[in-house]
Amino acid sequence: QVQLVESGGGLVQPGGSLRLSCAASGSIFDINAMGWYRQAPGKQRELVATITSGGNTNFADSVKGRFTISRDNAKNTVYLQMNSLQPEDTAVYYCNANGRMDKFRSFDSWGQGTQVTVSS
Repeated sequence: QVQLVESGGGLVQPGGSLRLSCAASGSIFDINAMGWYRQAPGKQRELVATITSGGNTNFADSVKGRFTISRDNAKNTVYLQMNSLQPEDTAVYYCNANGRMDKFRSFDSWGQGTQVTVSS
């Protein structure tokens, strides 16, 4: 089993910043991609940003230029730096990671989610 634990959510005013962290632990052989998704009330979960083990990144158009994603492979941790936050960024943010537990078993795990609220 692979567990993901997120931290860093909270309440912030429009224009503010937050940094989310997600640490993976458990039976990990290697991690391919790590990323962040979000789900606002009444909406489907959507991709925010992903990063591969080699550092290739992908962002939703709505966050390009405002959010950055990074990872520490030695710590199996991914970060999401969110700047210039807007009310429409309000959502539960979920961490995702996929990789291998050993040579024969793969994993695709989700965190429990962390609330980000942007409001004045």
